[in-house]
Amino acid sequence: MTENTSEQQVVSGSNGFDKLNVQPQILRALEEAGYEQMFPIQEQAIVPLLEGKDVIGQAHTGSGKTAAYSIPIIQSLSTKQSGYVQALVIVPTRELAIQVAEEFNKLSKYTSVKAYPVYGGQAITPQIERLLKRPPQVVIATPGRLIDHIERRTIDLGDVLTVVLDEADRMLDMGFIDDVDYILKQLPPGTQTALFSATMPREIVQLSQKYMERPVKVLIDTDEISLDTIVQKYAVVDERSKFVALVEYIKRSRISSGIIFCATKIRTQRLAERLEAAGFKAAPIHGDLSQSRREHAMRNFRNGYVELLVATDVAARGIDVPIVSHVINYDVPQDPLTYFHRIGRTARAGKTGSAMTLVSEAEYPDFARISGMTQASITKVTGLLPEGFRSSREDSIAVGFREGSGKQGGGGWQSRGRRRGIRSFATFRRDAGNREGVGAGRTRRRLQGLESGRHGFSQSSRRWYGGDRQSRSQDFAGGRNGGSAEGSRQDRFDFVERVAVQNFSNSFEQRRGYQGRERRR
Repeated sequence: MTENTSEQQVVSGSNGFDKLNVQPQILRALEEAGYEQMFPIQEQAIVPLLEGKDVIGQAHTGSGKTAAYSIPIIQSLSTKQSGYVQALVIVPTRELAIQVAEEFNKLSKYTSVKAYPVYGGQAITPQIERLLKRPPQVVIATPGRLIDHIERRTIDLGDVLTVVLDEADRMLDMGFIDDVDYILKQLPPGTQTALFSATMPREIVQLSQKYMERPVKVLIDTDEISLDTIVQKYAVVDERSKFVALVEYIKRSRISSGIIFCATKIRTQRLAERLEAAGFKAAPIHGDLSQSRREHAMRNFRNGYVELLVATDVAARGIDVPIVSHVINYDVPQDPLTYFHRIGRTARAGKTGSAMTLVSEAEYPDFARISGMTQASITKVTGLLPEGFRSSREDSIAVGFREGSGKQGGGGWQSRGRRRGIRSFATFRRDAGNREGVGAGRTRRRLQGLESGRHGFSQSSRRWYGGDRQSRSQDFAGGRNGGSAEGSRQDRFDFVERVAVQNFSNSFEQRRGYQGRERRR
């Protein structure tokens, strides 16, 4: 029963759903939901699950795993008495719990089987009232909230016949493996167990060996790297020009349904706000949003009211929207598998899609590891930035040197730096000048002092200018030591600019290091 294939293909002809030994009501629901032919994971997993065997299924995202385990559960429970929980599906995220429950109820609409999602992020009281008033036969739950119900005795697992672990590797990544182990211990002996995962880490294999008896292995894709239906591209851009490049790419590609991934919740929120300000229909989705706002964003995205969904990696596995045409990595993930989980949000169910990654200089080593793990080509895109756009660090410094670049010696750059959360070069130039008595905004008011050479040197200035104190005094105090006043003034300006460049460069490196730490968090 074990088989490895390199790509996801539709199984046609005699392998259709009508060949399965399932009820006509299920076939009718499948037809109305748009299921015409089976995918490999469905073809190979449904039959052993109908026979009551344990199954380990490995296939990349968008391969139809939900239907692969939903159909056997509906078939087995449709003839049983309702009123208590008989099947349990454990998923890593709230969004995935909602989507699995919706898909489940879509396929069971002509039977008596009903599924109910249980997840955190909302009050537990309405869930308790619903579970006690109309106990569902199938519960779709996240690990933490399910344990809350188990401890409150509002969910009884004593009659569960089948348990499914969906996206098991993602639950491992999110630290839920111990919770899953605790839940599985509460199940009665002989429970049929199915495990579906995109990858098979060692901990997942150990878990399957502990709770599964001679499982049938259905290995459709042993890795998530051969995403042949996705056109992968990347562009090397400066960190400061990422937003400009993103806007240009969205306009050129005419994206009407795309997901943009960021490394942190703060960047996700801010990027969504900037996109909205630029005239795009964008919405954020991350862990700091309330559950109602996350559901509202997802609903608007599915209905087409939102064109761009800006998300964190936590939400990556919970987004299952077949119409997604583009995935954009605004930040390069440090874990290569996260990259493939992200771009797997497009090209769902046999469709094609595009994935674009914006790579800064600091992120290029991470992207090199990603490109080295896939045999598919990743095409480099150039010319995303508008003609004449200057964004590099050298260009930023050059702008800071311009005369008359704003009030108080570069106020324009200073204000933009504040909006970005960093100090601009003009700010460093002004501060260095103030320490030496040649502040950029007060140059004309201090010409007399410059010519007389009466201003001393701060401790910070000694750090950047070589030589002893006497040589510094001779070089810069021209009015005192016989040098020309004009030469003294020019030397001072050269010195101040060297100090400012060094301080600005150090701050830039510190900022880049902070961004790296922010991504790791």
